[in-house]
Amino acid sequence: MAETCNSRSFSWLVKSCLPDPRREIARAPLESHHCRQPAAAAASPAVAAASPISSLPDDLLLECLSRVPLSSLPSLSLVCRRFSLLLDSPAFLDIRRSHGRLRRTLHALSFSDLGLLVSAAIHADDPATAAAAAAWDCASPIPLPTQILDGSLSHARLAAVGRSIYIIGRGATLRYDTWTGAIAPRAPTLFPRKKFAAAAIGGKIYVAGGAARTSAVEEYDPSADAWRVVAEAPLRRYGCVAAAAGGVFYVIGGLRVGGRETAGSLDAHVCAGSMDAYRVGTGAWVRGRAGAAAVAVVPGGGCVVGACGAGTHVYVLASHAVEVSFWRWEAGRGRRGGEWTRLEPPPVPGRARLGGAVRFSCAAVGDDKVVTLAYVPSTAGAEGAVLVYDIAGGEWTRGPDLPRGLRRAAFACVEC
Repeated sequence: MAETCNSRSFSWLVKSCLPDPRREIARAPLESHHCRQPAAAAASPAVAAASPISSLPDDLLLECLSRVPLSSLPSLSLVCRRFSLLLDSPAFLDIRRSHGRLRRTLHALSFSDLGLLVSAAIHADDPATAAAAAAWDCASPIPLPTQILDGSLSHARLAAVGRSIYIIGRGATLRYDTWTGAIAPRAPTLFPRKKFAAAAIGGKIYVAGGAARTSAVEEYDPSADAWRVVAEAPLRRYGCVAAAAGGVFYVIGGLRVGGRETAGSLDAHVCAGSMDAYRVGTGAWVRGRAGAAAVAVVPGGGCVVGACGAGTHVYVLASHAVEVSFWRWEAGRGRRGGEWTRLEPPPVPGRARLGGAVRFSCAAVGDDKVVTLAYVPSTAGAEGAVLVYDIAGGEWTRGPDLPRGLRRAAFACVEC
């Protein structure tokens, strides 16, 4: 087999997965998710034939699959169950990254009043170039499953795991396959939530806040399609956002709801600019300085309206009524367990600053390259302004505006 699998050799690769009657090996054939053998054939004592490529170990097969062009990967995942599992594995992304074939794509998802999922995507390998020339690639609207209730996804949160984007709403969860464009229902959270925090760490999804009657932090395992409670949050927050950085799940901003007043409790305006930090590896919350109720508070007050993690840093967008500030949190520095650095504020359009109705969505592209922020107000004329921040250069640029059909969109970045 050639060292690389180009579009010409792809057809051979698929054909090689079909059984060859001229060759037999002394082992049971791999069961295909799409083609199952009849019961009579399965009970036959004859040993079925297997294709040459099926006899390869996983590491060699991953090496072959990682060289397939991106345009052929969606079809390749449908060949057999083994291919699908290998393409979903973290090892596939690691090998593809080592070959320099990994591409980052920024997805914007929205839900229409007609029960449709509206999406658009743009390649984000070089956001500076994308901001100047590229345009959004809009996909055809997808009808939502019938079991999704009206309004359950109005304030949904997004979390990307592998090539999939998980859409988590109030009593409903969907998996969106960015390769095939298919959506499928998944297990809902154990507790109904609205305007909560959600982020992916280590292939699992964590949610907190958005519920007045519980402070439970839930963990979702995509492979098992199951949620479980892993911790209790120090504060019950509503309207909060999340960030994942350095293996830590940050729950940021929002209003404090439920529970009793205790010593060290945060005032409403302070809670809106504070954050809690949960270490996923140890299952413990990072304690604030001198028994503080939160691990950190954004300097100068303000309400946190957007956040994301890049590498070990957290980037926070805070609103101060007439202006927007932009901050970076670096854990482990300074005497307070971390250090805030004020960065250049985003060039928010002037009309949007005075419009009042604003909505931000933040996503990191890469670990240390770019943080992308979407400003999506509901007023006509300023809807869908995309702002891109270059971490290395410390400068903002204006990206291509979102299509008008993506009302109240949210961002997620996928590597494939």
